[in-house]
Amino acid sequence: MPEEMSDPSADLTNKPFAVQLSNVYLSILALFCFKLFVKISLNLLTYFYIVCGNRKEAARISAEFYDYGQQHRSWADRSPLHDAACQGRLLALRTLILQGHSVNVMTIDHVTPLHETCLGNHVACARALIDAGANVNASTIDGVTPLFNACAVGSVACTEILLENGAKPQSLVHQPSPIHEATSKGHYGCVEALVTWGADVDMDIPHLGTALYTACICQELECARKLLREGQLAALCGSLHSRYFCSNAWTKVRKRQLHKHSYLYDYKKY
Repeated sequence: MPEEMSDPSADLTNKPFAVQLSNVYLSILALFCFKLFVKISLNLLTYFYIVCGNRKEAARISAEFYDYGQQHRSWADRSPLHDAACQGRLLALRTLILQGHSVNVMTIDHVTPLHETCLGNHVACARALIDAGANVNASTIDGVTPLFNACAVGSVACTEILLENGAKPQSLVHQPSPIHEATSKGHYGCVEALVTWGADVDMDIPHLGTALYTACICQELECARKLLREGQLAALCGSLHSRYFCSNAWTKVRKRQLHKHSYLYDYKKY
């Protein structure tokens, strides 16, 4: 006859008590290790998702509301229209305008929604604000205009829209100059638009010089060529010292360009 299958419970009772006790301790130890692993995992997840997340959020808030490049914006007095313009949310912007929100609402620093949308290169939002009556020549406490912001980010479309709707292409001597800003960053399209609409390329700002002087210092060749064609050769850089310095800077730019072209020629030759 076949042998009967052994009963596991019977085998367990037949084992010595010490062996049974050790198995219980192993089970408890395994359960403890599992709970410890779960707890450590939860703590790590808490750290990465809460602590690191809060640091990133704090950095984002600092960069968004207190960074110098954003004209010292204060978040406490920003309207919903400012937020919609800053983020380029056209539908929300139009809805707020239809609800009666003023398109010329200002923060403590006199920043308008049009400043925000030009800084973000949101062309459609800029057009919507201008069509609703936004002041294209609004100035912050630092003298920054929407046109300056458009030139700072190289937004040719925003620059042209502002100029077409009455924005002054030339700032006062003590205010930030759009053409100097566009030239310093090599935004040729903005420089061309400003010149077309009558910006004075020979305007000499005491602490900056002329736009051509700025182009030479920043080694922006295309902008310098445009300004050379449009400016008066007799007053390129204002004073004699400025003319001398600008001439030296321009010579360095030309040498770098010639060296670059000769390098490319040698490369193609071989």
